[in-house]
Amino acid sequence: MNQMANKNKTYVCGTLTYTKIGLFNLFTWILWGDFCLCLMEMVIPAILPLKLKDLGCPNWMMGFILSTIPSIMGMAIGPYVSFKSDRCRSRWGRRIPFMLFTLPFLCISLCLLGFSEEIRGFLQSRTVFLSGYSSTGVTIALIAIFMGVFQFFNMFVQAVFWYLFNDVVPPMLIGRFVGLLRIAGTLASVSFNYFIFKYAYSYFHEIFVGASIIYFIALGLMCLFVKEGQYPPIVEEEKKQTGKLSDFKIFFWECFGNKFYWLVFGTTAFSAISSSVIGFYVFFNQEMGLSLEQIGKLAAFNGIAAIAGAYFAAIFVDRWHPVRVVAYLGIFGIISVCMNWVWIFVRLPGDYFFWLCIASTLITSFQITLSTGSWFPRDMRLFPQSRFGQFCSAQALLARFCTMGAGVSAGVFIDLIKCFYGNSDFAYRFIFIWTAFFSLISAILMLFLYRQWYKMGGDKHFHPPAIWSPTGVEEMPITSTIGPQTRWLNMSMRMFDGIMGISVLLIPFLMYYMYYEHAHFAFKYFEILLLPLSVAAWIYWNYVKNGIKRDMEKAHRGETLRRGIPHHGMLMVVGISFLLALGLWGVQVVVSVHMHMEQAAIVFGIANVVTNFMLIGITQLMTYVERDYSTAIDEVFN
Repeated sequence: MNQMANKNKTYVCGTLTYTKIGLFNLFTWILWGDFCLCLMEMVIPAILPLKLKDLGCPNWMMGFILSTIPSIMGMAIGPYVSFKSDRCRSRWGRRIPFMLFTLPFLCISLCLLGFSEEIRGFLQSRTVFLSGYSSTGVTIALIAIFMGVFQFFNMFVQAVFWYLFNDVVPPMLIGRFVGLLRIAGTLASVSFNYFIFKYAYSYFHEIFVGASIIYFIALGLMCLFVKEGQYPPIVEEEKKQTGKLSDFKIFFWECFGNKFYWLVFGTTAFSAISSSVIGFYVFFNQEMGLSLEQIGKLAAFNGIAAIAGAYFAAIFVDRWHPVRVVAYLGIFGIISVCMNWVWIFVRLPGDYFFWLCIASTLITSFQITLSTGSWFPRDMRLFPQSRFGQFCSAQALLARFCTMGAGVSAGVFIDLIKCFYGNSDFAYRFIFIWTAFFSLISAILMLFLYRQWYKMGGDKHFHPPAIWSPTGVEEMPITSTIGPQTRWLNMSMRMFDGIMGISVLLIPFLMYYMYYEHAHFAFKYFEILLLPLSVAAWIYWNYVKNGIKRDMEKAHRGETLRRGIPHHGMLMVVGISFLLALGLWGVQVVVSVHMHMEQAAIVFGIANVVTNFMLIGITQLMTYVERDYSTAIDEVFN
């Protein structure tokens, strides 16, 4: 009887009701559409920079084409489409019409991008006006024009695709669905980078045409087979307010009328600015000695590692709360970004660097997957459900406004550095300084947002502010989360003990190897500077750890805490990553000494000490951030 009931179990989302077979079909079509969407969107940021560089395009212009144009189109199209789709009522639904009717134009414009040089040749041979200009200049101009057309139609898809599954997927399955969605997107990235990217030069046209055809078929079928339900009718009051000027006023009044949402939007905006150099990463990898095939395989391996942890990461996001996950991993993530500064001072042979990147990916994959997988669930917890698309588009609007000039500014930043290095590609190593600076601003805003979220109820009582509501908030279900747990906190602190202890104990063995290899210069630095600093970091950690333990004991007794208790889940994820990274650090030093690169060995040693101090300092910072709110232990918030 129970088996029969389980077999006939149904899942509800609004007016939609699914059996298990119906749910399987829904997931299959949306995940397939997302796979092909991600595959199509890999083409431009991965391949177009190579074409532009071959044409001699300056970095500032490259940034304008790859970052500024999409930002302008996003600001012009995204908010209006999102606002209208929330209020659209048609027999196709409120999201699908915007994707389906712009699909042919999007695919045609993508094909035009792939044939920019051929179109330039055709136009110059038949137009007197264009014949006087250089072929490369006209080609770059055409790429910029076609990029604008492509992004215009792409914004119709981007503005509503992510809101579709919030309308059709049952709420009790949304966390697991987001995990599956990330797996589908990552599989697309792996497939592209491993099998296609290495042919970026030799099959340039075929890649653009193939992506267009696959995307047209896949998204078209998804729009036909995924059915939206019935939505509540638009109230008369809103109908009366319809009009471009009224829509504009309502949009900005509702989205930007509360300071809380400015914090949410700001974290995303500065994170987007920090990522505006992503188009230059391929040149950094080439400067470090990697071939296109190796770069593609490295990106594919990143994806495989992400797939392995994506589904489980989604589970922990729900248990620990996405707002908390984003805040913690945002600030701890600054360490990894800053550690990439070592490549300004060190260059290893390409093969060594390739395997070093593979090992680093394996170590940090779960932490990165958990962090990136928390952003969208965070927005789902912070934005009002009735106007989810509208608030997402407002966030994208501000992010694109900030990144509109960021791509150009990043290109100018790199070009200025090139002036100091004789126009060398060495300048691409400085992209991590750009990333670290804006990631730090985003992380600081995350901490302010985290504190404000606590003040507004946190795990137990938070409801999104809603200035259109008589109560001032929009009531939403409170999902259960897990607070700091004694057992896991103790385990995470033992991991930190291991990080600090091994950092000290490993140095004498490294010094012995340096002595054996006659690396006396590096030996001296490790003896005089790095060993004492590592011991100091160990002492500093014990001071911070004892403070956390005292607060845990006070929490058990119900007494007032001196500071606050950091979350065990975040410390465990970070602790595991950095504990494993110690082995990688030892290998870096040994390889550098073996290759008679004593300066590199010293740089890696300094980086490890700085990492340890930053790790302890951020942990101590989080105890202050948790003050007055994280005052209980072994508690589950329902």
